[in-house]
Amino acid sequence: MRMRFLASALAVVAHGAMADEPPRDNPLADGPTWAELKGDFVSDENILKDGSHVLDVTAPYRANDAATVPLLLAQSDPAVPIRTAQVIIDENPAPMAADFVFGELMMPLNFELRVRVNQYSNIRVLAETDAGTYMSGRYVKASGGCSAPATKDPVAALATMGQMRLKHFDTAENMSGQRRDAQIMIRHPNYSGLQRDQITQLFVGAHFIDELQVYQGDDLLFSMEGGISVSENPVFRFTYTDNGAPALTVRAHDTEGNLFERVLPKTGES
Repeated sequence: MRMRFLASALAVVAHGAMADEPPRDNPLADGPTWAELKGDFVSDENILKDGSHVLDVTAPYRANDAATVPLLLAQSDPAVPIRTAQVIIDENPAPMAADFVFGELMMPLNFELRVRVNQYSNIRVLAETDAGTYMSGRYVKASGGCSAPATKDPVAALATMGQMRLKHFDTAENMSGQRRDAQIMIRHPNYSGLQRDQITQLFVGAHFIDELQVYQGDDLLFSMEGGISVSENPVFRFTYTDNGAPALTVRAHDTEGNLFERVLPKTGES
């Protein structure tokens, strides 16, 4: 009897889990917001092409944490390099999350970042290529990401602000000419201006990284103009072609006028 009860319970749990599973695909959903926004990003909607065969955008259907939603941009067609990418979150208070420029050594593009999502929203990417502008994206169920409390109190956050770490996921000593898988983490609270101090309950002023450049020697890997939707302590994971330079140089500027520059050796974890 006990075994039959356990089996029945497991069957119910399994059925519930299957019922709650998101669909395998979460394409952009129809809605009125983009009709109001598109004029801010494209002069003529007719120039936008379907980007499903050029850029694959991956994001969770239902986010575990609305303040750190992973977003992966992967070039689908090796023959169509992606020069720039605008990440737009339709329903966020400031829809433009980030505007990226990518260097040749980033091709084919494979790039991940984390963003805040304030309410159920389309996350769309406008990718500029030599063949035109393409739009891809995903619909994500998340809420409260822009106003979610910071993980550290302001004093602790400011004490570590500007620290950076580079990690490679390959261990070879000499990778010149090879594709490499790297991750850069930057300590910065990236306050959105919508969060409250947990003690005073007053709003914390917006303070975020608005400009970022990552170089390999003299070659630009990528640059970013950022907004409030990039997550706290930004993390960027990407693949690039090693040009033999011994380090990556990261320059980050924030809205308070702070400039952080670090030279991060490729050997080991910096």
